[in-house]
Amino acid sequence: MNSPSGFRGFSRDTVRFFEELKENNNRVWFESHRELYEAAVMAPSRSFIEAMGARLRTIVPKLLAVPKVNKSLFRLNRDTRFSLDPTPYKTNLGIIFWEGTRPRMECPGFYFHLEPPEVYLGGGYYYFGDRPLARYRKAVVDPKLGRELAAITAEIRARKGWEIGGSHYKRVPRGFDAAHPNAELLKHHGLYAGWGGKIPKEFTRPDLIEFCFEKYAAILPLHRWLMKVFG
Repeated sequence: MNSPSGFRGFSRDTVRFFEELKENNNRVWFESHRELYEAAVMAPSRSFIEAMGARLRTIVPKLLAVPKVNKSLFRLNRDTRFSLDPTPYKTNLGIIFWEGTRPRMECPGFYFHLEPPEVYLGGGYYYFGDRPLARYRKAVVDPKLGRELAAITAEIRARKGWEIGGSHYKRVPRGFDAAHPNAELLKHHGLYAGWGGKIPKEFTRPDLIEFCFEKYAAILPLHRWLMKVFG
């Protein structure tokens, strides 16, 4: 049965496009396969964003899901100006849903990533930046918020296939107690949880929405904690 938005699933052609792009990462190949890109990647991605956004709003009412490039859809083109890698295109599909009034990457949210032969589903706040980082660290050592975060991250880590990401610094930042119970969380410059695995059978069916929803709902406590701090 199709979702209310008309999402029927992605297709084998979606996977094939990225597999072949990885082997032919140049503009000539892409332009000769633009129709495949539009039909097998862009069209189902827009439908997925609408359907997934509607489903997620049942637990995050103010969630933003905008089926446009540079909104929920990440650009396929790479910025090669400061990169040693000259290839012009990303070989993955990235989709984000976020909550907040700031730009999408400055808000807590949920993420969908396809890079054949695997998918990654996650949520959180990828990179804090200076001011948000200071607010995050204050929350980590707050008696109430800190205990909440420790319990949330411990519960996620205990699940098979899940991980907590965003740890960056080798030492606890200056001015904080290295013996603090949340010392490891103070080493983060972002905080997110994720699950990765082989492309599931649901990928080509409408029930991909429910497959993803179950993963996102599992990390809802982390999203809500981040919204307490940054919302």
